[in-house]
Amino acid sequence: MPAPPFPARRARSPRGSLAAFAIGVAKLVGGLILLGLIVLGVSVVVAMQSLPGFDEFKKSPNGQSVEIRGADNSVLVSLGPSYGEWLPFARIPHTMTAAMIAVEDRRFYDHPGVDPIGMGRSLVSNLSRGTRQGASTITQQLARNVFLTANQTYTRKLREAVLALAIERKFTKDAILELYLNRVYFGGGAYGIDAASRKFFGHPASSLSLAEAAIIAGLVKAPSRYAPSADPIAARGRAATVIATMVDSASITPGEAAAADLTGLRFVPQERQSGVRYFTDWVLAQVETLTDEAVEPLSVSTTLDPAGQRFAEAAIVAEAPAGTQGALIALAHDGAVKAMVGGRDYVTSTYNRAVAARRQPGSSWKLFDYTAAIEDGVQPGDTVVDEPITIDGWSPRNFSRSFAGTLTVRDAFARSINTVAVKLAQRVGFETVAGVARRFGITTPIDNRPAMSLGASDVTLIELTAAYAAIANQGVEARPYAITKIATASGRVLYIRDPPEARVIVAPYVAAKMTDLMQAAVETGSGRAAQIGRPLAGKTGTTSSNKDGWFVGFTSGMTAGVWMGRDDAKPVLVLQGGRAPARAFAAYMARAVGGTPPGPLTTDVAAPDVGLEPDDQVYGLAPDAAAPGVVSDNRGEIDLAVPRPARSPRGSPADGDALPRDPSDDYPAPPRSAPHLDDRWLDTTLNAPPR
Repeated sequence: MPAPPFPARRARSPRGSLAAFAIGVAKLVGGLILLGLIVLGVSVVVAMQSLPGFDEFKKSPNGQSVEIRGADNSVLVSLGPSYGEWLPFARIPHTMTAAMIAVEDRRFYDHPGVDPIGMGRSLVSNLSRGTRQGASTITQQLARNVFLTANQTYTRKLREAVLALAIERKFTKDAILELYLNRVYFGGGAYGIDAASRKFFGHPASSLSLAEAAIIAGLVKAPSRYAPSADPIAARGRAATVIATMVDSASITPGEAAAADLTGLRFVPQERQSGVRYFTDWVLAQVETLTDEAVEPLSVSTTLDPAGQRFAEAAIVAEAPAGTQGALIALAHDGAVKAMVGGRDYVTSTYNRAVAARRQPGSSWKLFDYTAAIEDGVQPGDTVVDEPITIDGWSPRNFSRSFAGTLTVRDAFARSINTVAVKLAQRVGFETVAGVARRFGITTPIDNRPAMSLGASDVTLIELTAAYAAIANQGVEARPYAITKIATASGRVLYIRDPPEARVIVAPYVAAKMTDLMQAAVETGSGRAAQIGRPLAGKTGTTSSNKDGWFVGFTSGMTAGVWMGRDDAKPVLVLQGGRAPARAFAAYMARAVGGTPPGPLTTDVAAPDVGLEPDDQVYGLAPDAAAPGVVSDNRGEIDLAVPRPARSPRGSPADGDALPRDPSDDYPAPPRSAPHLDDRWLDTTLNAPPR
C-alpha cells in the first residue's frame, strides 16, 4: 500500500495548546512592555533636553501671589511667597536633609526618580487598609512644585514621573536635594527651609537643631495643619513622628532622638492675622477650581463687605461665652457672602467653623418641620395641642418641662414647643421632612428617626443659613458664593461669575407663612434678644446639655446665622440660642444694615388657588373637603393625634435620607387627566416662569 503524500497530523494535547497560548500571551505582554519602555525612554530624553539648567532653576519664581479684594475693591489680603537665603547643599545641616529624606523619601539615594518599591507598598496599604498613602519621591515632588499643578489626574502623575526621571538623569542627588529644600512650600507663604526657619524660629536655616529640623520636615505633608503658628501642639506631635522615623531609618541614634527637646522648643510670635483670613482661605480653595493659571499674579474680586466683616468679628468676640468658639456667616438674599467668621481667633485656630464644623442644630432645624407641614396644608393660625407624646418608646419633652395645652401653630413655633414640632413631623412623615431639608441644600447625613425633627442630625452653619436665606428670598434658592471675578495682574480676565438660573425651593406662599412664624419667634418667642428695631424673622436653637447654641434670622435684605459652642462638644451651662447667639446676631445685624432704610417682611402671599391647598388642586377635591388624615372644623383646628398614613421610604440612601414619597401610597389613584404630584410635577410647577 503506497504511503500517503503527507504524514498524518498528530492531534495536540490540551496541555500543549494551553502552553502555546501562554507563550503567545507572554510574547504579547513582553512586546508591549518593551514598546512602553522605548516610549518612556524617548520621553525622558526629550524632557531632559527641555529642562532648565541649575542656575535657571534657582532664578525661577516660587509660588504665585494672590490679591483678594472685597466688594468695595479694597484689598482684604495679599498673599505671596516669602524667600530666605538660598543655601548651597554644603551649608544645609545634615539633620535637615536626614529628616526630610526619612519622612518624605527613605529610598531617595536608591531609586532613579520614581520608586517602584514604594509604589507597591503604597498600593498594598491603600487596598488593605482603605487609606490613601502617597508614594511620590522627593524628585517627583520637585517636578510637581516647579512644573505642574496639584491636580490628581493620571495624566499629571505620568508627566510627573517622566520629569522626575529626566531630573535624575540631569542632576546629582545632592543637587536635587538642594533644589528641593530651597523651593518646597512650608506654609505661611514661606518657600524654602531658610524662609521657614526665619519665620518660625527667628534664625537662618544653617543653624537648625534636630528638633527644629523635625518641625520643618513635618510641615511638607500639610503646611496649614502642622504650622506652629496654627497649632503648636500638632506641630510638635508631627515632629515627634519625624524623629521616630529618623531613628527607624538609622539616620540618628536613639540617644540623639531623646536629646531633641520638642517640649522646650520656642516659636517666634506670629503677626496677628485678621479674622478675614477664614473667608480668604475659603476663597483660595475655590480659586484653584476656577482657573488653571499657576504663574501670573491673580486679583480675586469677592462679595465680602469689609466693614460688616469687622462688625461680625467684634460680635463673636464680645458675645461668645468664655471657653467657647463662635462662628457667623451673613448672606445677601441671592447668596452673596457678606461676612464670615470661622472662630474667635485665626492665629489660635485656623479651623473654619462657619463652613466645616458639623453640629446638631437643635430647634433651628424646625424650619424644615414646619415648612413640610405648611406644604401639607397646616396654617399658622391653626390650633394644636401641646401634650405628652410617645413614638416607638421615645418621649420628647419641652424645654420648660411642662405642656401648654391648646395653642396656635404660630405660638408653638414662637415658643419652640418640641412636642408640636414632633407631631407635625410625624403627620407629614419624617422622611418627608428629610426630603425638605435636602431640597433646601442640607448635604450632611440625615437620620429619619423621630428625634431628627428636633435637630438630632448634624448640619453646617453655611448650609443652614442658606436655607433660611431661601425663605427670606421668597422661596428661591440662595446658594452661597463669594467670587465674582478673577483676573491676572495684567488685566486678563480668567473668570466672571454667571448667575445661575433661579431655582425655586418652595412656593412663595409657603415662604411667606414661614416668615410669619419666624417673625413671631423674634417678636414674642424665644428669639426676642435678636430684636434690632426693624422687621426681623428668625429661630433659635439649643442642643441637649447646652452643647450648641444657634440663631439664624433675616431682615428684608440680609440673612445671618450664628453658632456657638466648644470644639470638644462639652456642655456650656450658660449657652442657649436665645441668649449669646441671638445677642451676637443683633450686634452684627444692627450695624451691618443700620445705614439702610428698614423694609417690611413678606408674610402674606396668596396660595395658587384661594381655598385650595396643593393636594386639593391635584386630586380635584372641593374647597371645603378635608384632606385625608386631617380632622378640621370651622375654627381651623387640626388634630395631630391622627397622623397621615405612613410614607414609603422608596429608594432610601444608606444615610437614612429618603426620596419624597409617592402620593399614591396614601390616596386612591387620581383620574388620568389630573397631574401627578411627584418630583417632576413639583420641579415643573415651582420652576415655571411667571405668566
